[in-house]
This record gives sequence, C-alpha cells and structure tokens, in this order.
Amino acid sequence: MPQATATLAPLAPAEGARPRTGSDFAPLLRTVKEQGLLERRTGWYARGITANLFGLAAVITGMTLIGGSWWVLLLAPLLAIACARTAFFGHDAGHAQITGDRRGSRLIQLLHANLLLGMSQEWWNDKHNRHHANPNHVDKDPDVAAEILVFTQKQAGGRTGFRGRLTRHQAWLFFPLTTLEGIALKVYGFRAVFSKEAGARQSRREHAVEGLLLLAHVVGYATLLLTVLPLGHAVVFALIHQMLLGLHLGMSFAPNHKGMEMPDGESGARWGHLHRQVLTSRNVRGGPVTDWFLGGLNYQIEHHLFPSMPRPHLRLAQPLVRAHCRSLGVSYTETGLIDSYRQALTHMHEVGEPLRADA
Repeated sequence: MPQATATLAPLAPAEGARPRTGSDFAPLLRTVKEQGLLERRTGWYARGITANLFGLAAVITGMTLIGGSWWVLLLAPLLAIACARTAFFGHDAGHAQITGDRRGSRLIQLLHANLLLGMSQEWWNDKHNRHHANPNHVDKDPDVAAEILVFTQKQAGGRTGFRGRLTRHQAWLFFPLTTLEGIALKVYGFRAVFSKEAGARQSRREHAVEGLLLLAHVVGYATLLLTVLPLGHAVVFALIHQMLLGLHLGMSFAPNHKGMEMPDGESGARWGHLHRQVLTSRNVRGGPVTDWFLGGLNYQIEHHLFPSMPRPHLRLAQPLVRAHCRSLGVSYTETGLIDSYRQALTHMHEVGEPLRADA
C-alpha cells in the first residue's frame, strides 16, 4: 500500500503505471455512466433525511421530558450521532449528490449545515472543493495546510514552543483534538461569514441568509438547552454533545488521506485526474455498519473520482474502479478501519520525529 514517507521525496506514479492524462479516466467514466451510477437517488436521500429529522426530534422530545434529571446526559451521544448524519447529508448536498438542481442542493445544505449545525455552507464548499481539486497536495489542499497539525517534515521544521510540542506528540493528540472539531467548524464558519472579506462569491441576499441561519442556530441551540435543562445540566450536555460530534467527524475524516501520497508542484503536475484522486485516497473495508458510521466516506476513492455520485452507488462502483486501476497498474489502497487509523497516526508520528530527536 502506498504511503507518504516522512521525507516526502518527489513522487513517481505507481509501479507499472504510466503518467498519462485524463484519458485513463475516460473509459471508467463511460462505464459508470452506462450503468446508471451517476443517476440521483432522491428517494433514498428523502427517506434518510426524514428519518434523521425524526431522530433529532425524538432526542429533543426526550430532553424536554427528562431534562431535570442527570439521565438526560445519555441523550447527548444520540444527539451527536444524529448531528453527524446531518453533516453527512450536508456534505452530499454540497456535491449535488441528492439533486441536480442547484437551488435545491443549496436549500438542503443550508438546512443541514447552517441551521442545524451552525456551519457555513459557503465556507465549507469553497474549502472542500479546493481539497477535491488537489487532494493531499502540499501547496494547494487546504486540508493539509500547516495549522494545529502538520503533515510533512518540511511543515514541522522550525516549529518551536507550544506548536513544536504539539507537533512532537500530534499522533497521540490527534483524537483528543478532534473533540474540538464540532466547535471549530462553527468558529471557522462564523468568521468566514461575518468577516470583512465575506460575501465575495455570494449575492448580498445569499450572504444575509447564511448569516441569519447561523445566528438562528446559536439562538435555537442555547434556548433549547437553557429552557429544558438546568444550567449545570445544560453546560455538561453541550460539552458532551459537541465533543462526541467532533470525535465522530474526526473518525470519519481521518482514514481518508492521511498517510497517503502527497504530491507537490512538480509531481502533481504529471498526474491526470485518476492518478491524482486514487493515489492520494484510502478506502476502508466494511459492511453496512461501516458505511453508516462513516457516511459513505469509506469509499473515498470512488467519491473523489465521482464527487456527484449518490452515496448508495459508491459501493456499486467500487469493483469497477478497482478493476480499472488494476488494468492500469495504479495502486488501489483499501484497508480495515482500525488499520486505517494506524496508518494515519503512524504517518503523523513520523512527521514529528525530527522535532522529537532535537528535543
């Protein structure tokens, strides 16, 4: 299985593969279209979204009924799970997987991202689309930019003080840090929407709608907690809910690209669409439970090759993609869930090795 090394020398295409253009992808795309795998599954999504909304309503009803007891905290994990489903539906809407109508996709994403999660859909779309265009690219993918975590030894070099200590132990700290992800998504979204530079890609009306929905989420969430729960219960409930939501999202995103190939300007320019998406992505084996828990992101290779493919079709496309990669000699990486975390954390541990040596 290909993995990015800590030194990250310029990458060559996988053994046996020729660095050709997007024509490597054309036959696969044609087959996928012929089998109808890019056709929308509106009914499947309608049932899933409806069930999730009922789940959210059931949790809120339970909070109202038992809010005066500490037993209400048992509902916080259920709310975190329902909110993670909400995030997955928002993600799929952003990729036009649910409907081909642009207005409809925006409305679905505004409901799930802005109103129910308090996360800006425009900020997320911009960041996520740049990631899809150049996954794991050292200079172009915002998901591997050097921030709290770093993903190459070059990024780690020169980090001192608190950031240096964080990098030295980032593999051990990764999952604890993901408990902050739910709150971080809200902070980034609010900052993007209410900053001076916001609104450049949206009309004034669209921008205002985003901001109002974000504010409605905060007011609604605070009102719910403070009206049905005593103050102490409300604070603890919110902490558990947000931390478990962040952990769930982190566990869903962590296996996808960390520890895979990381092209730079030179090597990335030689890759066509298929190489760029397949060599930088990792699939996770599993059945229906894994598909549900990871929101279909366990088919990361297929998702990156066909971002608009409906979630239930990803598993159907997998044998086609795997066979096509085999015919081209392109490495297709798939592993178990636990091993995917091991590979990702091993890579992050290796990135921090020079700082540990210096310390």
